[in-house]
Amino acid sequence: MTYRIVLQPRAEQDIFEAARFIRDTSRSSAPALRWTRRLRTKVDTLRANPERCPVDPDSVVYGREVRVLLFGKRSGAYRILFAIEGDAVHVLTVRHSARRSVLEEMEDGS
Repeated sequence: MTYRIVLQPRAEQDIFEAARFIRDTSRSSAPALRWTRRLRTKVDTLRANPERCPVDPDSVVYGREVRVLLFGKRSGAYRILFAIEGDAVHVLTVRHSARRSVLEEMEDGS
């Protein structure tokens, strides 16, 4: 089965903000464009077998099974959180791995 990819508005905003940060810190749009292309290519791998990714502990926050796909390396890693619904993969958010989990942020009221 091939799944459709649906980027939720929050995920699109997360991608935009991360790319803007990369652009601003590198003072060039080229690294941000490369990063965005690589991230979207990684997300596209979810079209085939998204179940290969583990269930994320933040699933309890979303009230449904949410899985995580890792992108990047070391201090530049991101967590792509997504849910599978029928024939679609809904990308919910893209979070830098250094950020606390959604559950931790909610517990602290952040």
